[in-house]
Parts: sequence; C-alpha cells; structure tokens
Amino acid sequence: MSKNVADFFACDAFNDEVMKARLPKPVYEALSRTRKIGTPLDPTYADVVANAIKDWAIEHGATHYTHWFQPMTGSTAEKHDSFISPTDNGMIIMNFSGKELVKGEPDASSFPSGGLRETCSARGYTAWDPTSYCFVKEGSLYIPTVFVSYTGEALDKKTPLLRSMDALSQQAVRILRLFGNTTTAKVTSTVGPEQEYFLIDKKMYDKREDLIMTGRTLFGAMPPKGQELEDQYFANLKPRIAAFMADLDEALWKVGVFATTKHNEVAPAQHEMAPVFSTTNISTDQNELAMEVMEKVALKHGLVCLLHEKPFAGVNGSGKHNNWSMSTNDGQNLLDPGSTPMENMQFLTFLCAVIKGIDEYADLLRISASSAGNDHRLGANEAPPAIISIFMGEELQGVLDALEAGTTYNSESKVFEIGVDSLPAFPKDSTDRNRTSPFAFTGNRFEFRMVGSSDNIGCPNSLLNAIVAGELCEIADQMEGVPAEQFDEKLKALLVSIIKKHKRVIFNGNGYSQEWVEEAKRRGLPNYKSTVDCVPHYADEKNVALLEKFGVLSKAEIDARTEILLENYAKNINIEALTMIDMAKKKYIPVCIAYAKELCDTVSAKASLEICACVEKDLVSKVSDLTKKAYDATAKLEEVTAAAAAKDSCILEMAKSYRYDVIPVMDQLRTAVDALEVITPSDKWPVPAYSDIIFNV
Repeated sequence: MSKNVADFFACDAFNDEVMKARLPKPVYEALSRTRKIGTPLDPTYADVVANAIKDWAIEHGATHYTHWFQPMTGSTAEKHDSFISPTDNGMIIMNFSGKELVKGEPDASSFPSGGLRETCSARGYTAWDPTSYCFVKEGSLYIPTVFVSYTGEALDKKTPLLRSMDALSQQAVRILRLFGNTTTAKVTSTVGPEQEYFLIDKKMYDKREDLIMTGRTLFGAMPPKGQELEDQYFANLKPRIAAFMADLDEALWKVGVFATTKHNEVAPAQHEMAPVFSTTNISTDQNELAMEVMEKVALKHGLVCLLHEKPFAGVNGSGKHNNWSMSTNDGQNLLDPGSTPMENMQFLTFLCAVIKGIDEYADLLRISASSAGNDHRLGANEAPPAIISIFMGEELQGVLDALEAGTTYNSESKVFEIGVDSLPAFPKDSTDRNRTSPFAFTGNRFEFRMVGSSDNIGCPNSLLNAIVAGELCEIADQMEGVPAEQFDEKLKALLVSIIKKHKRVIFNGNGYSQEWVEEAKRRGLPNYKSTVDCVPHYADEKNVALLEKFGVLSKAEIDARTEILLENYAKNINIEALTMIDMAKKKYIPVCIAYAKELCDTVSAKASLEICACVEKDLVSKVSDLTKKAYDATAKLEEVTAAAAAKDSCILEMAKSYRYDVIPVMDQLRTAVDALEVITPSDKWPVPAYSDIIFNV
C-alpha cells in the first residue's frame, strides 16, 4: 500500500466523495442535504442508496453488513448478516435492500434498559443514521445506527445526541436571526476528543487477574520510580510503541478517522491520540471506533490497550478531553471571539449562554462524566476536581469585567519574543491554558476535561448541547420582538445581568488547591465527589424540564439512565471486590504464609547453630502481622460485599453500600497486601509488579 496518506485515506469509508461518484445526482443531493442541514431523506431513495453501498462494500471485500450501534453497555454492538440470497437453481446472488439499510431488529430486552423493556418485551429497532458515514472493516459493511425500543424510547447513547444537536441548531439559528443572519440554515456542535490510554505487554496482562476482570490493578505497590521526573511526557517514542501508533494511524485513516496527534503522556506507559474536529455525532462514532481499533491493533503487537480511567494507582489516570464548539453550515465558528471580542456581541451572547448554562446545570455535566472508573481521577491532582467551574483566561475575563462595569476593554495584539535573535517572534495567544479547570475556554472552543477515557462522548455532548440550547432559547424569547433601536441596549443589559448572577462559576486559578474547594463552597457551587452522590440528581425537576422541553430525553428515559448508571456502578464495584477476594485467597495469602514458614525454618536452623536470626524474626513478625490483616480484611470484604448485593431491591441503596461500605474495606485489603509486596522477595510474589508492567514495553 502507498505510504502517501492521501492515496488511501478513507479508502474504506462510504464518504461524500464516494457518494457523489456512485449515486444518481438527485439522490446524492438529497442525501447531502440530509447530512448538512438535516432535511429528511425521501424513503424512495433508500433502495438506490442501499444498492450503491452494497456494490461498493463488496468491491472492498465485504461479505456481510451490520447495524452498528451504541447501547447503554458502554461499548458498541453489532450483528452481522451476509449479503447472500438463494436463487432457484441452488446458487446465490448478493442482495441488500433499502429496508435492510434503514432498519434492523436486535433483541431490546438483552441490553440495559433501566426498566424500559421487560424480558418478555423483546422487540427493538436500529435505524440508519444517514448523517454518519458507513465503512468497511474486517469483511463487513458497518452502518451507523440509533437503537430504540418498540415503544419509541432511546436505548442507546446516540439517539439523545442527535436530538440534542437538532435542539441546539434550532435555538442557535434563532439567535443568529437576531443579529441579521438570514442565510445560516443549521448550527452544528463540533467535537475533537483527545483519547488517553495505557499500553502494557500482554504477557504481563495475562498474569494479572485484576486487569483481566476489571481493567485496573486492584493491588500493587508503587515502584521506586513513578512519574516524578516527568521524563515520559512527549518523550521519544520507543520502537514498539511507535510501530503500534503507525499501524493505528493507518487503520484509522483507512476508515476516514482524522487521527492527527500522537505522543507519550505523563504517566509511564501512557499515551494519547487526538483527531481533528468533526460534527459531534461523527466524532462520537469515530471515537468509539478508535477505541475498538486501538485494542485490536495493540494485540497484533503483543500489547494490551487499557482504556480504564485509573489502571495503576499512584500515577496519572486517563481522561478524554472533549473539545466542544458550535459551527454554522456556512463555516462560522460561533465561539470564535475575533480580534475585538468586546465589540463582538454575537460571540458574547453565545458565551454568556454557556456561562449561565454551566452554572445552572453543573449537576448534569458532572453526571455526564460519572462512572466507577472516573471517580478515581476526579479531584486527584491529575484531572479536574469534581467541582464544575469555567476557566476564561485573562482577555475574556477582562472583557466580561468591562461589560459588567460598563467600561471598555482594549484588546492588544501581543507578540511573543523569546530573546534569541535568530528565533522568529510569533503572535501570542490571548490566554494561558488551565489544566485544572473542568471546563476551560481555549481560544475558540471549550475543553470539557472531566470526561473519562473509556466513556462514550455521546452522553456529555447530549447534555451539553441541551444545556446551551435551553439558555439560547431563553435569550431568544426575551430578545425577539425587541424594537431594532432598543436591541443593543436591551441585549447588553441582559448579558450584564447574566454575568452578575452566574460569574460565581468562573474560576481562573488552581483547581487542585484546597483553597478552591473552600471557596467553591462559599460560592454555593456543588461538589459531587462520587457517582453515587451526583447521579440521583439526573431526575431533578429542573433537569427533567430542560431535557423534556427539547425532546432530548423523556422522564422515563432519564429514570432509566439513572438506574443504569447506578446499577453499572454497583456491578463494577462488586466485580472488583470479588476479584480482590479471589486474588487474596488464592494468591497473596498462601504465598505470604509460605514465606513466613520459610523464615521460621531459617530462624529454627540458625537457633540450632546458635546464630542470631534477628532479621528473620523481625521479617516473620511483619509478614505474619500483615498477612493476618489481609486475611481479616478479606473476610470483612466478603461480608460487606454480600450485604451490599442483598440490597438489590433499591438500586440507589445498593450503590451507596458499595460506595460507603465496600470500597473502604477494599482499601484496607489493598493496603495490607501492598505492604506485603514491599517485603516479599520478587521471585515469590505471585503477580508482576508495577515496575515490571509499566516500564518494560
């Protein structure tokens, strides 16, 4: 294959270029309008599109097709059917109809539904999403779809996203009309998700039951060296990692994923991949695809890709920075302040809508990044705190302060001079970056840094779109009908009132500091430290009102998601607890008992020779004491885990029990075992240590 990326980029994607070449002009134009401005596609065109996709897919090696969707399991789902149809003479023809393209029928009772579907009520539908490109992978045509129940409720993470994108577009266009824009037909939220991950040797992975069962190490003492030298970040790529990244890029480029950035991250064995911005639903599809491809490509290199938010305690975990903005169908970024943001009232209107929304619906944003895995990151001096705040930066903060005070702010173009004559000067950005902020303005977009590395970005962006749509709607309701001669004055007064009321959510300092935690409390900002604390607020009256108003989620769908999130949390902690019990009983405690016996035998042998055995006596005392603590903690963990599981009649109480009863005992067991690891010879320790895992690739 040519190494010129342009020669093979998107060669396995049924993208716009292929559509234009393969479809009759009226069909292509109709499908193009559907993708660009949301015009419904004429159902009579489905057979034409299906036949063209089938022929193209077969030419690219496909024998099957699958409706590819994103259920509430946290991963994607697919069922493959072949193109073959029997003929009267016992042979076959390759056939694919418009009906098969548009609709599929997976069993809706076998996926998490939060009570929306009973086991006896199985029918569900997958429906083609024509705004996202089909692609060929591993001999199958992949058709991006939504997944809904027979009674119409969303059972996936993509349907609410598409609904929210429509809502945001409608309200943003209303705002643009206020400023005299009569041509923009659609506004689309755009996202560029930065994906962090770990790579470890598969041989090491296979020896760790905790990694296999839970995706993270439940035990493990810190090695002498961690990330304190900061020598991993942006370091030269090791040959094995570079080979993996090269294959990953090629695999993603073939299916049209705009993967551009790759580098070593802060923690040992941690890395990052980032794509170019795209419309939010396409970015969501491509990020799910990227995670799947990363795991498969890693195996080809004898590696395992870990997407868990915290696979190793004591070093940085992995997030997925969600860079979000809004763009018109004619190419205008609505969050670009321009060279004179003080005079850009359209930009300030959209900005104030975001500020107001993040303050009023901080709980929804926090919920959107909630999981058992992500709880390990948030507030741990490696990721944003669990407190939602907005970073504005020096220039925008000055603009907002001036607007509130009724003064002016003069933007100055700044040039960065390094002080070396031979080096060129270059324009300086209007603001610094703040990596401690969960929601930071970074020039022409907001970076939502709280999202976990394994998360589907559909949920955070569904809720973010809905929040901003709600605020834009309020502004439009107040400003539509205002006489032209009063418009500027009324709008400025409205924006000033928003700033005064909601500036408490703006914080430009160090989000890791204890002072900020105390200051946030004084400001009245919520601090939901865990999934269990925040998820019940999903169904708060204001949240239900917002999501139902714009048709993003119904009350029944919200309740279902609340139950699924809490149930997933409880199940994950239960699996972790049972894995810890199994490893303690079968690996750690027997090994430590055997080591203690060996030490006792040495003490006896030395005593018979009248040789001092003070070292062995001290060691056996420590080993025995810690082994007893591990044994007792294991028994206690069995008890509290069983008690938590027994509370299944109320999912919230069960989740709370896992959070507040089970996790503290898990910590006790880990503390004892990790202390044993430090004083036990490495050749006797039953699993690879951290130093073996994160420094050997």
